[in-house]
Order: sequence, then C-alpha cells, then structure tokens
Amino acid sequence: MSDKIIMFTDGGSRNNPGPSAVGVYIETLNKKYGEYIGIKTNNEAEYMALIFGLKKLKQLLGKGARSSQIECFLDSELAVKQLNHEYKLKEKHIQEFFIEIWNLMLDFKTVSFIHVLREKNKIADRLVNEALDAQEKQNNLF
Repeated sequence: MSDKIIMFTDGGSRNNPGPSAVGVYIETLNKKYGEYIGIKTNNEAEYMALIFGLKKLKQLLGKGARSSQIECFLDSELAVKQLNHEYKLKEKHIQEFFIEIWNLMLDFKTVSFIHVLREKNKIADRLVNEALDAQEKQNNLF
C-alpha cells in the first residue's frame, strides 16, 4: 500500500532577480513552510521551493517515503514543463536544480509535477510573501 501526499510549492522574487523566498504547503500533513532564500530569479525560487519541499517530506516521512506517491503542484508552467521533459533546460544552474530534484525523487515511490493556476496555489504563495515581508521588516531594523 502506498500513501499519496499532496504538496503545493511556490517560489517568488521581488524585482526578478531580487529578494526571494520559497513557500511549501504539504496539504496531506497540514505542514506550512516559508523561508527567505536571498537574491534569486523567479525560476530559481520555483525550483528551490520544490527542493525544499521534497527534503522536508523526506525528513517528515522517514522510511515511509519509499512507499509514498508525491503529487507536486506548482503555478510555474515553465518549471512543470521542464520537469516533465516537455521543455529543454538551457541554463546550467537550473540543470543543477533539476538533477537535485531527480536525485531526491529516488527516495519516494513516485513523484509527479502538476501545473495549477495561481488561484489554486494561494497558501504557498502567501507563505512566500510572508517570508519576504518578514525579511524586509528585518532589513529595515538595521
């Protein structure tokens, strides 16, 4: 028997490239994470959010990860098409993210990537913006 895990991820950058954050909502486990990741592009942030989420799942599930079917929902059509081999990966640093994701996938039974409209990814998007706002406030203190 395998367990299906639903995860929504989002990465965002203000000014692209600019201050960036990741948001991960693991719906099945009701876990939410938002984290500032420094100066990145939108595409880099999208990939980093997925990597962050897969690492969190591996940590949370432990040995149970091997029997888990992970459904990853992203609002980046570009990232989903790249991950599903519909678009080529041209940038070297994005290829490195891609390889890291494929290596992480080996820890699970299956991992699929599904494009959703931004409206369906509101929680992960909110986590990104909360992390960016918190970082901005912290920067304004100094």
